[in-house]
Order: sequence, then structure tokens, then C-alpha cells
Amino acid sequence: MNLNDDTTDTKDPTDADLSELQLALMQVLWSRTEASVADVTEALRPSRGLALTTVATLLTRLERRGLVAARREARPLAYRALVAPEAVQRRMVGGLLSGLFGGKPSALLAHLVGQGKVSDDELQAMRALLAQATPPADGGTDV
Repeated sequence: MNLNDDTTDTKDPTDADLSELQLALMQVLWSRTEASVADVTEALRPSRGLALTTVATLLTRLERRGLVAARREARPLAYRALVAPEAVQRRMVGGLLSGLFGGKPSALLAHLVGQGKVSDDELQAMRALLAQATPPADGGTDV
């Protein structure tokens, strides 16, 4: 992939199961064109208070997994996301669905609604989405 290209890769990443902390780093990168370790550390300071070295280690690991790229000619290094948030969501929700809910979207929806933490507005939005949804041509689940 050309690192000078401003777009993120939309292919489904095979190694996109992220921890909560890794996801927080990716969200910083998704919100910017690129960011240094210091930029990411500063953006996460209010909620995480991480050391610069911790953020550097995490970004290096995400780079090895092919989820971010570092522009090496920049000093300090400039990191950017290589995968779109939608691709990570698709992979992580798919894993959650198959691992915890037997591959059944209805079981996931029942769990969400059964927790009682879904607002009336969210329920209305879910109803609207379900009303306009069309099942996949192969009859399987498509998340």
C-alpha cells in the first residue's frame, strides 16, 4: 500500500481483534490524517494517562500486525491507520456474534434489548433498520 495515499484500506483485516486500549489508539488515528506517538499520548491523556513508551510500544505492535503504518522519513514518526473503522467493526462484531451468540443476530439483539439499557430512540432506530433490511441472498447471516 502506498503510504502517501490518504485513504484507509477497506479490505477486511484478518488480525483486527483489538483490545479496548488498542481500539482507543486506533480511534485517535482514525480521527486524524496521521499522528505522532506524542499526539496519540496527548489525545489519550484525559482518559488513559499512558506513558509515551507504552503508546510507542502499542503502535509498533499494531504496525507489525499491518493495522497502522509509520512514515519513517518524518521525525518524529508519523503513524496512520491502514484499515477503516468499518472493517475493524465488521471483524470484531462478527467474532462476537459467532463466539458468544452462535452466529445468530437475533440472539445478539435479544441480549441488547434484554439488558434494558437501550433507549426508546435506539429501539426506534433498530425497528427502522429491521424494517428496511433485506436478508442476504445466501440465506446466511451477514454482519
